[in-house]
Amino acid sequence: MRSSGGAPAPPLGRTTVDSPKARLHEIDLLRILAAVSVMTYHYLFSAYAGGLSTMQFPHADIVARYGYLGVDLFFTISGFVVLLSAWDRTPRSFVVSRAVRLYPAYWMAVTLTTIVSISLSQGRFPVSLPQYLANLTMFNSLPNIENVDVVYWTLWAEVRFYAMILILTWIGITRRRVTIFLWAWLTATFVFQTGLLPHATDLVLNTQFSHYFIAGMALCLIHRYGPTPQTLLIVAVSLGNAIYRGIGFGDRVGIRYHTEIHRPAVIAIIVVIFAVMLTVALKWTHRLRRPWFAVLGALTYPLYLVHAHIGFIIFERLGDQVNHVLLVAATMLAMVGVAAALHYGVEQPLAPRLKRLLERVLPGGRRQPVHAVTK
Repeated sequence: MRSSGGAPAPPLGRTTVDSPKARLHEIDLLRILAAVSVMTYHYLFSAYAGGLSTMQFPHADIVARYGYLGVDLFFTISGFVVLLSAWDRTPRSFVVSRAVRLYPAYWMAVTLTTIVSISLSQGRFPVSLPQYLANLTMFNSLPNIENVDVVYWTLWAEVRFYAMILILTWIGITRRRVTIFLWAWLTATFVFQTGLLPHATDLVLNTQFSHYFIAGMALCLIHRYGPTPQTLLIVAVSLGNAIYRGIGFGDRVGIRYHTEIHRPAVIAIIVVIFAVMLTVALKWTHRLRRPWFAVLGALTYPLYLVHAHIGFIIFERLGDQVNHVLLVAATMLAMVGVAAALHYGVEQPLAPRLKRLLERVLPGGRRQPVHAVTK
């Protein structure tokens, strides 16, 4: 997942801690916690439950099975930080910032996962050339081409959310316009859930997870302007729908893996996600910030991208030769090492070059009026 992928863009120039665009280091910590929870879910629960590994962890998987909710945290964080980073940007600037953030590590992760899958998975994870090329675009879900790695499905949800933010940057982002947009998206989500809208509209509405993006954006408004009855109500309504849809999603996870996902546990975790993000929005976590959290945050995206299928292949090849606990621990450390290599060896050197290229080839965007950031 988001998977989960929306990190804040580096601030433009110096900012103070209380500036709306100052880096929120506690968000970096939450992002790595979300990534580790998803990795734990895959390694300690779904790999065995899904028949991809013979390594079973009958005690740990009781907790690890809820790690998939790390994706829900990713989406909430994305709603918060992507709106925060987009606030003063033109459409062109926003597109460039998202492409630079998403694609360099993703291209390398797709390539690495493809190579490992073809050479070592013994046919478990076949990848064709058209599939590989389609995945490089990140739009392979449109023609219904399978993801090279199972976790990439969250990127499609993220990209659709970015398209909505892009529209807002074109219109001009203001507090009033964002608030209207959030109510409209929430209303459309509920109307879709009643069955009154055609199924195709969910391509835009993304109703399974829209409440997380909506709540994150409302929390961004709270962070910038302080809480109001309207923004708090948006968060509360989003929480209600998150619980409703989260229960259904959890039931489907249980059916898929022939196990039980306890509804009270799902509800409790979703409530905690909203509560923690609200404390961040209210700036109550200010004293917990540590600059080194940024290092953890930087590794989150590449770690999320590479851990799943490569980890499953390692388990399949070595599971009968190495102590299972040691193998999982070593694989986790190895994936962190790969993530660090992708970040420092690919993202950092390639991102500025891609940015310069995109700024040359993309047409200029309409600038927001100066007063847009004050409304």
